[in-house]
Amino acid sequence: MTEAAPQYRLQRKEFADLPGWRDDDPSALFHGMRACLRQIRDVKPYKTGALGLTAAELADFIEKAPAGDLDATTAREFFEAHATPSLVSRTDGNQGFVTAFYEPEIEVSPTRDEVWKYPFYRRPRDLVDLDDRNRPPGLDSSYMFGRKTADGITTYPERREIDEGLLEGQGLEIAYARSKVDVFFVHVQGAARLRYPDGAIRRITYAAKAGHSFSAIGKLLIDRRDLDPATVSMQSIRAWLASNPAKVDEVLWHNRSYIFFRDAEVTDAALGPIAAAKVPLIPGRSLAVDRQIHTFGFPFFIHSETLTHLDDGKSFARLMLALDTGSAIVGPARGDIFTGSGDVAGERAGTVRNPADFYILIPNTAAGRYGA
Repeated sequence: MTEAAPQYRLQRKEFADLPGWRDDDPSALFHGMRACLRQIRDVKPYKTGALGLTAAELADFIEKAPAGDLDATTAREFFEAHATPSLVSRTDGNQGFVTAFYEPEIEVSPTRDEVWKYPFYRRPRDLVDLDDRNRPPGLDSSYMFGRKTADGITTYPERREIDEGLLEGQGLEIAYARSKVDVFFVHVQGAARLRYPDGAIRRITYAAKAGHSFSAIGKLLIDRRDLDPATVSMQSIRAWLASNPAKVDEVLWHNRSYIFFRDAEVTDAALGPIAAAKVPLIPGRSLAVDRQIHTFGFPFFIHSETLTHLDDGKSFARLMLALDTGSAIVGPARGDIFTGSGDVAGERAGTVRNPADFYILIPNTAAGRYGA
């Protein structure tokens, strides 16, 4: 079988070609890079994406970084000395695109009652990882999880069945929220800080999913002409759901995907949850990418002329680390910016839908493979 042609190409650039590079301060990336290095060297290397950059090349690159806290100039000089920027261009001619995500903070109760009745669930015991060895014949390869039964593996039930009580009585509940809409949006974000009545704060983060593809309810509401595509955002979706309580279940159940969580410590309140790269997210400096194409841990410089509300009216131009992924993040120049934790971060994230240019920083030791 002939392999499909890549849907992207790389164009070598100079750092002087990156709009806003000289004004950026990438010093915050270095503790995240060192965490990636520990993951690669001591735990497990990241899977190599289709672009071909390897975790070993990333580790060698990070090991060249100076120790300690760096100022902006020294940080930029390190990248300028040891990496080559390349513009990731889509072959269909379309520009890249960014959205944003955040870590919600949700009030919860450890016990269920008439107010607190919508659970966050741990991973069920009958949920199994799928690969080419155990995936049932005919089940699409996009399904990474299934349900183990006495008769074999099948697809896991979807959101509606779980919402209607499928998992009750199994002791999987982590905590209970007041709002099923709040629970749904935590599923979309993949993590949350939980605030308990006694003031304690715990964190939950992604553990697994039911396996079904993500279906955006915003797109559903646009297709039904309930929302304007020009102004759709997390805030407008929430407002529509609040104004149409009788239709909430129908709309939420459109997204058959369901997320399960695990407990995670809040070791540093300034950092986000541990994400797919197995290191904490850095607010404003972490990017979710398509892991089928890109390898975790690599730096990307993202420039979006029209994205201005994250930087006090200035166009977005920041160096970031690829530390996460998501089922809606598909393509070579598609990214999701982590804005941080809490309501303010949520307000910032909810309206990010902007064209952007993606420049990947390739270690000089690997640049020759890409015509650089």
